[in-house]
Amino acid sequence: MILLADSGSTKVHWCLVTASGQYSDVFTDGINPLFQTTIAMQNSICNQLLPQIAPLLWAGTLTHVFFYGAGCTPEKKVFVQKALEAVFKKAEVHVESDMLGAARGLLGRSAGVACILGTGSGSCFYNGGSIEWAVPSLGYILGDEGSAAVLGKRLVGDLLKNQLGDDLKEAFFAEYETSMADIIEKVYRQPFPNRFLAKLSKFCADHLDDKRIRNLVYDHFVQFIRRNLVQYFEKNDQSQMSNDKCQMSNDKSQFSILNSQFSNGVGFVGSVAYYYKPILEEAMAAEGLPMGAVLRDPIEGLKEYHQDAVVPTTE
Repeated sequence: MILLADSGSTKVHWCLVTASGQYSDVFTDGINPLFQTTIAMQNSICNQLLPQIAPLLWAGTLTHVFFYGAGCTPEKKVFVQKALEAVFKKAEVHVESDMLGAARGLLGRSAGVACILGTGSGSCFYNGGSIEWAVPSLGYILGDEGSAAVLGKRLVGDLLKNQLGDDLKEAFFAEYETSMADIIEKVYRQPFPNRFLAKLSKFCADHLDDKRIRNLVYDHFVQFIRRNLVQYFEKNDQSQMSNDKCQMSNDKSQFSILNSQFSNGVGFVGSVAYYYKPILEEAMAAEGLPMGAVLRDPIEGLKEYHQDAVVPTTE
């Protein structure tokens, strides 16, 4: 039996998989070593996860834990591993970035470009086993274009700066029962401001019929594409054209979208990509990039990727 986890800053999707092919999904608050101590993460696992999966552990011994999480950089993932090992003492624990989890969930063992558009955002070129290179996401203050946190940040900034009209501003304050002072308090003085801003972005999903909001969301995706995705295709084109001694075309349609490495298109996981898929597709087409699969989360693909680790146990 194995335990899979896809963790963002807002929630963790855990999936317990047995050797017979049965699985159970449970959810807890997000785990992120950039914002939490090892003890805090361990307490979250003990208090939120264990009560949900304890009745399921009769099915066999838990042999492996595969945890993919936001903030799990090479320097920080050791703290998540310590928290998991303290709880699951007999299991072999593997901790990797949420970006690698997204790539493996979307692409399996095929090469391509994978993206996360959830509370935060990220992208990478995946070679079929590991991340070969990635444009840094930089978090919601310096980057994270395409994410719910940055969409919420931009929405609130535009509303408070009177850029979207008094009617939308009044509707926003009424729907969220908030005020400028309350927003300032939660963004600058309370923990997890990225989660708070991400929740506010739901206003966009509820008002997409308003052209002002739709344009804001569309531009949000265009910024993600131009500041992140284009680089993967430009780098590939430069490499190809260096080999062929060709000149690069400025026409976006000339990106190497038919190259075998990009035959699956650009894949996306995350709630933002999932719920705003039509607008994301429109932005991708306008920028001349190929659209791939869109998944709410990568767990289904990760089940297949790690199926070899699911073996019968006798204990």
